[in-house]
Amino acid sequence: MRISLSRRGDYAVRAMLALAEHDRPDSYLSARRIADRTNIPASFAPHVLADLTRAGLVTGSPGRSGGYRLAEPAASITLLRVIDAANGESGAPRCVLRGIPCDPGGRCAVHDSMAGATVAAREALAGTSMSDLARERTAG
Repeated sequence: MRISLSRRGDYAVRAMLALAEHDRPDSYLSARRIADRTNIPASFAPHVLADLTRAGLVTGSPGRSGGYRLAEPAASITLLRVIDAANGESGAPRCVLRGIPCDPGGRCAVHDSMAGATVAAREALAGTSMSDLARERTAG
């Protein structure tokens, strides 16, 4: 089984990692610099940064010396929050076998196993902060 991110989720994690590594009070990174540092297409970076701003993870400042910075300490921003900001929180569970929303009146044979795996994955993502990832990246 392979767990992967959407492209938008991937770019959001990259952008947040760049901001976590740059984390300095009163210092901003432009969308262009974030895109350059993370290999996010320059035309797509503002869309990802808008998602992160709407989610309250990033604040922006307009103007020539403006840009983006973390809205709160990197240690309090989890990987799960970043992914949910980019992809939206998962809504109604989908039936693995039928590919439609789960039937509230009955469950398929794999429902409980898949629901448990989803909960475990979300818990693991919620247990990883952006500061953890930035620290791992600089140590490696």
